[in-house]
Amino acid sequence: MLINRIMSKPVVTVTLDDTLRTVKQIFENAKFHHLLVVEKGKLYGVISDRDLLKSVSPFIDTPQATAHDKFTLNKKVHQIMSRKPITLTSSADVYEAISLFNQHNISCIPIVNEKGVPVGIVSWRDILRTIEANHDKKVNNAK
Repeated sequence: MLINRIMSKPVVTVTLDDTLRTVKQIFENAKFHHLLVVEKGKLYGVISDRDLLKSVSPFIDTPQATAHDKFTLNKKVHQIMSRKPITLTSSADVYEAISLFNQHNISCIPIVNEKGVPVGIVSWRDILRTIEANHDKKVNNAK
């Protein structure tokens, strides 16, 4: 099965100079865990909800939050993003993605076109959902 059949699209992106406040707002209003960092159409990195949690004060949005805690939201995306992300094209096979997930400590793979422009994203959860759906179809067809 090709990646383009299971990748999430369109992708949600941020820029290198967006603040963590912006990233936090996106994650709070979305049901995904990764943002692609893009400038002028070029992919520079990935930022995950875990990256955000590690980079901001745990007291944010609590009565105990100090001015210093709130200041952590002013950090820029380029300060905490993962650089040089491992990518695939939409014509890659799902097994290529599985191999990359097993070889590297990553939880998503940006999908890019021949010019390196992001066109989608796939996570290991997307692959597991696909395997489960295919299994369910086989079980239902066997009945």
